[in-house]
Amino acid sequence: MASRLGARAERLSRVRALRGVKGRREQGRFAFEGATLVDEAVAARFPIEELYATEAAYDSVPALRDLESAGTPVFLVEPDAAAGISDVVTPSGILAVGPIRLRATTELFAGGTPLLVLADLGDPANAGTLLRSADAFGCAGVLFGRLGVDPYHPKVVRGSMGAIFRLRIAVGGPGESKEAAAESGVRVLGLTSTGVPLASEEWRPPLAIVVGHERQGLGAWQALCERDIAIPMTGATESLSAAVAGSIALYEACKNAGQSERCQESVSG
Repeated sequence: MASRLGARAERLSRVRALRGVKGRREQGRFAFEGATLVDEAVAARFPIEELYATEAAYDSVPALRDLESAGTPVFLVEPDAAAGISDVVTPSGILAVGPIRLRATTELFAGGTPLLVLADLGDPANAGTLLRSADAFGCAGVLFGRLGVDPYHPKVVRGSMGAIFRLRIAVGGPGESKEAAAESGVRVLGLTSTGVPLASEEWRPPLAIVVGHERQGLGAWQALCERDIAIPMTGATESLSAAVAGSIALYEACKNAGQSERCQESVSG
């Protein structure tokens, strides 16, 4: 039976701390909200350590009771308390907590490709969208630059639409990544505005695609890249967002790696 918590419960204070990167790192956990993400986590067999729900949400979402029956602790909270642990303007009344699961950089590069590298990307919305694209186009994993946004930032998790539960994730820097790529024989392509057109790339695996920071570009990650690629544009727009540019490059890599049917299904779906 779900336990009822008061607004000042110490357990809620720990969950509230997960809204910040310090709290997530100290606890090794992160929070995600809403029935859709809970369903995605269940489908991906991602471990849910505990659930918090208002009574109305608990009564209206059968999946919560199913998880409780399977052994997941469920805590009932008042709407004000649910709002206190949420990071959205209009809380759904459902919040789950799960473990942060990061791979070593060497493990990521040795575990298959294509890989997506986010070169210290700072915008969580861009990062979340790119996780979703990486999942759609068959990436084996995603490396986040250590100086960029945290992979488990709430906006990254929401924007990934469940991809965060399925992808292998690592956090690292350009130096260790360059060594890991060399050891694993991974070709690294940098996405820039001045590179050669995507159409001229052979997309030979194993490979990784580096998407630069929204304003600073590849920066120190340029040394990791053996070749720069670019998306030709014919209109008046000077540049694409990191999310759009990276998604186009991932699609090209998928299409040219013998996965054209899957790529078509990903786009149409």
